Amino acid sequence: MTTNGGSEPVIRRTPVFCGIVPPHILDHLAQHEDRTLSDAALRTLQHDSAARTRRRVTAVRTLTTAAAPAAADSTPHRTIYDAGHRTDLPGTEVRQEGSEPGQDATVNRAYAGLGATFELYLKAYERDSIDGSGLPLNASVHYDVNYDNAFWNGDQMVFGDGDGEIFTDFTSSVDVIGHELTHGVTQYTANLEYYGQSGALNESVSDVFGSLIKQYSLGQTADQADWLIGEGLLAPGVHGVALRSMKAPGTAYDDTRLGKDPQPATMQHYVKTSRDNGGVHINSGIPNHAFYLLATALGGNAWERAGQIWYDVLTGGELRSDAAFADFAKLTVAAAKARYQAGEESEAVLKAWAQVGVQAS
Repeated sequence: MTTNGGSEPVIRRTPVFCGIVPPHILDHLAQHEDRTLSDAALRTLQHDSAARTRRRVTAVRTLTTAAAPAAADSTPHRTIYDAGHRTDLPGTEVRQEGSEPGQDATVNRAYAGLGATFELYLKAYERDSIDGSGLPLNASVHYDVNYDNAFWNGDQMVFGDGDGEIFTDFTSSVDVIGHELTHGVTQYTANLEYYGQSGALNESVSDVFGSLIKQYSLGQTADQADWLIGEGLLAPGVHGVALRSMKAPGTAYDDTRLGKDPQPATMQHYVKTSRDNGGVHINSGIPNHAFYLLATALGGNAWERAGQIWYDVLTGGELRSDAAFADFAKLTVAAAKARYQAGEESEAVLKAWAQVGVQAS
């Protein structure tokens, strides 16, 4: 840690590269006998690997001071670019904040998804954009050729069009947009290390708020929500409903081309692996399921009490960057007690973590 020339500490935060489609799915597709599928997966894997390397050597500087509450009249500052099926970012500007929708549905969906994410963080948590200080929200669409992913690169969103056989346009799911932008929120707050359990927490936090953004935009209660991440991304003919299920981890897909969803719902089936940064996209199913259990136990709008507890932990300053599941769980109990005193919230938090096998007391 260094200082900025004054008394305020400055910490170097390294943005992670995380595509919404996990490596184990792309690995499976890359081995398919259909060259159309395998070539698209290999191209995506090669790009993602290079992007991860760039992220390791690129850091952004952010102050450790907490963001001030957003003003009631805070507004997003969105710009959408068309990458033109190239990889040079950002591309050609095609829509600015406040402009009318155009003919390109992908551009319009990206614009709307950025807005939905901004609105949830502003209205529910008084957070002004990703960094809490009005960060402009930029996105590039039509990235590369048959690119099977979407990602936050530390500065902006990037969307592929999919290959048309397995994956559709990556702007089609607002929870995917919210998931990736939430990696930016984590980057500016807890900065959870992208490996092992802290990496799985990083992924899970993005799934949690991605789902909440979808629920908020649709006006759904916890009981009405589908709790799916990436619903609508899978092309017709793929045997599956989404990339992940928070309600029932391990059931999102079972397809000869994709493989079977490997996510566990409890610590009993925790996956030990050196792949995927220690299984960050796999074991995230455990804290995901804990949040689902909490939200449905409390009922009502999940972004209110359950989401507020998770947000308090993410932004409270006590969550270590290398936190394990149990560390996060204990902080959620403390956050529930701090905000709601000795009400049903803290008991529901304890029960939810106990149901997935994580010690929270």
